[in-house]
Amino acid sequence: PILYSYFRSSCSWRVRIALALKGISYDLVPVNLIKDGGQQFSAEFKALNPMQQVPALKIDGITLCQSLAIINYLEETHPNPRLLPKDPKKRAQVRMIADHIVSGIQPLQNLSVLKQVGEKKMEWAQNCITSGFQALEQILQHTAGCYCVGDEVSMADLCLVPQVANAERFKVDMGPYPTITRINKALLELEAFKITHPSRQPDTPAELRA
Repeated sequence: PILYSYFRSSCSWRVRIALALKGISYDLVPVNLIKDGGQQFSAEFKALNPMQQVPALKIDGITLCQSLAIINYLEETHPNPRLLPKDPKKRAQVRMIADHIVSGIQPLQNLSVLKQVGEKKMEWAQNCITSGFQALEQILQHTAGCYCVGDEVSMADLCLVPQVANAERFKVDMGPYPTITRINKALLELEAFKITHPSRQPDTPAELRA
């Protein structure tokens, strides 16, 4: 497999965690979203992913884009350890939380949107994340065990940790979100989350390395 990734992309980080958890080795091709006006806009990369976004994963003779589609494919082809619970209710909760982050928070504060917002991008990102986290904290109080849904690491957790990293980068006060903070801390203790961290990627700038 070949993963096209950017060290700071939260969508790429989700996929890196899934690959690590499932023990799938891969080659990483960095795509710098800022350098050269954004390497994702090259003709070469557009041929790979017409949306000109990371991640993209070449695997089993196909190219997949969109992080949750990739994670679902990995789940179906490498079922252990599972990232979706067996219980249909818990499985639905995992998907709900993942969608909440992937559709309801992250796209509103990603690089392409912030470019459009301009000078007030920090304030914009903080508002988007804060409103999303207020709802998420409430949801997690009903679903969480050690992690987002019960005591097994799931697709929801793969979405949570990169989003908390975004919140920290945009200086969001995490005080009002004790459940999110607790789960994030527990997940960052796990090896798959450590080795895939943005501070430990081949394309991480020297000043941001762990």
